Amino acid sequence: MKLFTHNILKCNKKGVKEGFPLQIEASKVEVQKTDYNEDFVKGIFRRVHWGALREAAHTLKCGLLPEKVTPEMLKDPKFLQQLHHVLLEVVVLEGFLVCPESGRKFPIQKGIPNMLLNEDEI
Repeated sequence: MKLFTHNILKCNKKGVKEGFPLQIEASKVEVQKTDYNEDFVKGIFRRVHWGALREAAHTLKCGLLPEKVTPEMLKDPKFLQQLHHVLLEVVVLEGFLVCPESGRKFPIQKGIPNMLLNEDEI
């Protein structure tokens, strides 16, 4: 699971009001290099919840992201490459996503998060 994917997932368990951001408990993480595309990174940045991304990067120790992003930073190739790395190259292969409200754990296996709920959770 890439951190861009993590950034859009939330817990939809019955009774959970927000369910975002999910906490990451990773047991296996790897870096999978991908081609850098500056325009793509700039485009997806608009969809990123910055606080959740910073927290995930900190948890996985995969990059120090600034507290806030300025318009000037989005013109800086070094910053954009770091953002590309955190969003698209860091992959959680095994572990759990944990709902911050209910504590419900969703497994991640082979890089795929299983967000399916049990019948009693719907």
